[in-house]
Formats: sequence, structure tokens, C-alpha cells
Amino acid sequence: MKNIIAGFFTLLTLGLMAWVASNGGAYNGGVAGKITQDIGTRTAATNRDSEPKEKSDREKENEALTALRDKAGNVGSFKVSDEYKSKCSSCHGVDGSGMQYGKKLMGPKLFGQSSAAIYKKLDDFKAGRKENMIMRGLLIHLSQDDLKRLATEIGEFPARAKALEDSKK
Repeated sequence: MKNIIAGFFTLLTLGLMAWVASNGGAYNGGVAGKITQDIGTRTAATNRDSEPKEKSDREKENEALTALRDKAGNVGSFKVSDEYKSKCSSCHGVDGSGMQYGKKLMGPKLFGQSSAAIYKKLDDFKAGRKENMIMRGLLIHLSQDDLKRLATEIGEFPARAKALEDSKK
């Protein structure tokens, strides 16, 4: 029985190979063969297409608006470390509120949590006791001192916000 099945699939494979060859594969001058012939004539056109195109007015305005939003978001907020900005702010917000431009972000609100609670959560993510691949990937190479420093900074957010608010009065 095994020999019959193996023979059937061998004949099927040979039949499919013959069918592909008769319909013009890449080596028999089919569609794929024509593409390889056109490569030489396309290099000049490709070089012309690779030159930078001028941006439309709409794209320029969007870039300027994004830059202004970033600048305004950072000016209206208290100062945070570059480490927090690079590791945490994209998911938890520049100020740990979990919001940005009035929209909920992926990460939960950190603002108002104590340093000890934040440190425990960071340690749990790093050790794998809490499952979140993004958090684990961000924290895996950080030392315990780094985790404590981040937790302390995040725990200070309410005091920093209050100081910023008081300085505006």
C-alpha cells in the first residue's frame, strides 16, 4: 500500500512539473523570464525614481503640526528623564497619565502610584512573574538599581506636577 501511495505522488509531482514547464516557467521564457530580461532596462528608470520627491503642502503642514504637538506636550508637562521618555512614555504617556492628545494609550496610568508599588511591578515584569512581553523586553537588561531609579522617578510624578502647577501661579 505504501508503494502505491508513493508511486501516485511521484506521478502527480512529475505531471505537475511537466504542466508548469509547458505553461512557460521562468526558465522557459514565461512571464517570469520576461521580468528578468527587463531588469537591464529598468535600472535607468529606477535611478530617476530614487531621487527625493518634494513633499506636498499637506505633508509639510502635518510634520510641522506633529513637531508643535511634541514641543507643546513637553513644555506643558514636568521634566522626566531620557530613560523614562525612551522606555515608558510611548505607552504610559509623557506624564504617566496613560493619555496623550486626549486619547488612551496602551499602557495603564502610572501617575499617583507609589514608588514601592511601581518597583514591585517592574521587578515582577522583569522576573516573568507578570506576563507582558513588551515590559519584559524593555526591562530585561536593566539592573535592580535602574528599576529603583525608574520607580522613584515615577513615584515623584504627583509632586512634580504640583510643583509645576504652583510655579505657574
